[in-house]
Amino acid sequence: MKLVVDVNLPPKWVDFLGARGIEAVHWSHVGDLRATDAAIMTWARERGYVVLTSDLDFSALLATSSATGPSVIQVRTQDVFPESLGAHVVGVLLEQSDALKSGAIITIDEMAARVRILPIRRLPGSEGSG
Repeated sequence: MKLVVDVNLPPKWVDFLGARGIEAVHWSHVGDLRATDAAIMTWARERGYVVLTSDLDFSALLATSSATGPSVIQVRTQDVFPESLGAHVVGVLLEQSDALKSGAIITIDEMAARVRILPIRRLPGSEGSG
């Protein structure tokens, strides 16, 4: 599994994940810092990467497009450093590797991880509600 770490997370995630046998790159080392979230997702999908981010926009893009990838892992905590959350993230990566390979959004907080399999489909009659 390969991860691209979004710019809203510290680059130290790359070394943390690499030390645990997980290939990772930080977006600041492979792409334009001004790139849109859609451009980052296209880059990740074309190269077989999973996006690690704390930005909810990636999930929104997947939901509105009914896309099947790339998979996205959202970190939803105040402390986004690997020293605090890294072991939990690695555990979820290992536990949910099949879901991530096939396409999923995984939201991780301090207590749990929630998995949504892609594509996200609207329920009949849900248009315009909310």
